[in-house]
Amino acid sequence: MNRQSRSTILMLLAGLALGCGDDDDTEPLTDSGVDPSTEQDAGDEDPDPGPGPGNQMDAGLDAAVAMDAALDASRDAQADAAADAGDASLPDGGRLQDTRRFTVDPASLPFEALPNAPAETDRFYGVLDGAGYRIEVPKQWNGILVMYAHGYGGEVPALTVRNPSIRRHLIANGYAWAASSYSTNFYDVRTGVEDTNKLANAFTRIAGQNGRTLAEPTKRYITGHSMGGHVTGAAIEKEALETAANKVRYDGAVPMCGVMGDSELFDYFAAYQLAAEQIAGITGPTPTGPAYEPIRTRMRGLLFSTFPSATMQGVTTPLGDKLRDVVRNLTGGARPFFETGFAGSFQGTVWGTFGGDGTINGILAKPVTNTLDVEYQLDDDPAFSAEERAFNNTVKRVSPAQDANPLRPDGVRWIPRVNGEFDVPVVSLHTLGDLYVPFKMQQIYRQRAETRGSVDNLVQRAIRGISHCDFTNAEQVDAFEAMVAWEQRGEKPEGDDVLTPAVLREPTYGCRFTNNTPSPDDSAAITMTRASLPPCPTGAAPQ
Repeated sequence: MNRQSRSTILMLLAGLALGCGDDDDTEPLTDSGVDPSTEQDAGDEDPDPGPGPGNQMDAGLDAAVAMDAALDASRDAQADAAADAGDASLPDGGRLQDTRRFTVDPASLPFEALPNAPAETDRFYGVLDGAGYRIEVPKQWNGILVMYAHGYGGEVPALTVRNPSIRRHLIANGYAWAASSYSTNFYDVRTGVEDTNKLANAFTRIAGQNGRTLAEPTKRYITGHSMGGHVTGAAIEKEALETAANKVRYDGAVPMCGVMGDSELFDYFAAYQLAAEQIAGITGPTPTGPAYEPIRTRMRGLLFSTFPSATMQGVTTPLGDKLRDVVRNLTGGARPFFETGFAGSFQGTVWGTFGGDGTINGILAKPVTNTLDVEYQLDDDPAFSAEERAFNNTVKRVSPAQDANPLRPDGVRWIPRVNGEFDVPVVSLHTLGDLYVPFKMQQIYRQRAETRGSVDNLVQRAIRGISHCDFTNAEQVDAFEAMVAWEQRGEKPEGDDVLTPAVLREPTYGCRFTNNTPSPDDSAAITMTRASLPPCPTGAAPQ
C-alpha cells in the first residue's frame, strides 16, 4: 500500500473517530469509562452537512488531534465515576446508571427535508417519556414502519436523535421511519430496546396528534448500527417478546456492525487486556480505574514502537507481533484487512477499555466479564502448541459475579441477551477490519442461532471495510432490500460463510457483497478510502 493510500486510510479513521455513520453518534463501548473517540453509524445522512469536500482532510486531522487530547482529558474523571459503581449506597445494589440524569434539548429535534428529497414527507418530532424522537412519513406511505436504533450515545447527559443512514432510500420507496434518542446514554441497551419499542407503539398516535391520521403499520422492521445492532438483535428475540415492558413483534431486521454477542464483547475487551499483560510481563493483581494507567502506558511502550492513532498507523515490536497474533484469533481468525484494522486508530479505543471493573461502566451492579473459557492461540492451527498451552495455563482470568445480568420483572435485562432465538428474517452486515466490535460477533451470533434452531432465518454478509461500521450506503441498501424481498416474497438472499477458517482466509473473502459504488449519501472519506484499498483479486465474485 503506497503512502497516499495509507494517508487516505488514516483520514477515514480520523473521521470515524468522530463518527461511524450517523451524524453525531459517539461510540466508546468502554467499561472503564474512557471515552477516547466519538463515532457515528455508517453513512448516516447529516442535517448539518459539515465541512465540504475541500475541507474534509483538514477536518479529519483536527479531529485526530482532538481525539487524542480527549483520551487524556477524560480518562481520570470517567474512571473515577466507574469506580463508584460498586458503592452499596447506590440504588439497585449499586447500579451507577440509576444515579445519572439525562436531558433532551427540544431545539435539537426539528429536522429538515433531505436536499433533493425523492418524495414529499411529513416530519414529526418531540419527546416521549424522556426520549427525543423523530418520525418521517412519505405522503405516499406504503404502510410499513422502519425503526432505527442508533449506536452508543456517549457518556454525557445530552440525548440526541440520529436519522437512519438509508433515509433517502426509505422515503423514496414509501417507508415511514422513526428513531428514538433513548432516555439514557452509556451502554444502556435495555433502554434502547424499551424506548424504540415504545416509540413504535406510539407511531400512529403521534401522527394523529400532528394532524395526520394513519392506520396501524402493516409491517414493522428494525435496523441499527453498533450498539443499535445489539438493540436490533435483542428486540427480535423470543426473550424480549416475553419480557419487554413495551412489546413489539417485528417482521424483519437488519443489524449492522452489531454487538451480536451481547456481553461477550466485553469478554473480548478483558481477554485482550489480559493477553497484553501476559505478553508484556505484567504480573500481580490487576488494578481498575485510574490505577491502571501506569500499566497501560508501560504496555504501549513494550508492545508498540508507534501506538496507533488517527494520524499514525501502528507499528508493533516483536512482543507486539505476538499480541497481534493473539488478537487476530480473538476477533475472528485470519481474514482480509485484519492487519489494517489492528494498525488503525480504534486500537486506542479498545485499549481505553482496559482497567474496567466488569460492570460495563455502571450499567450493572456486579461484574459480568468472563474469560474463563477463552482459548488463546498464537497461530492459525487449532491444535495447541506447547507454547499455547503454557500461555493458557498462566494468563490471568476474570470471572463474572453470580446473577450479574439476571432476568428482570420490569422489562428486558440490563444488558439484553441476543440468544439466537428468533423467527423473522435477519440480514446482518459486518466489516472485516473492525477491531472494536470485531467480526467474531457474527460468529457468536451464528453459533447461537444454530444452537437455538433459528439459523435458517439468518443471512450474514462480510464487507471489506477497515474499521467500525464503515459501510457504503449501497451495501446498507442492498442488505435492507434483501431482507424485504425475503420477508415479503420468500426470496431468501445469499450470504457469507462466517465460520469456516479456510473460507475466511481466502484473499477474496468479503468481495461478494462489498459494493464500492459511490452514493451522494456516502462521506468523502469513505468514498476515497474504498477507492484506495486493494481491489478484490481477479476471479472474485463480481458486484
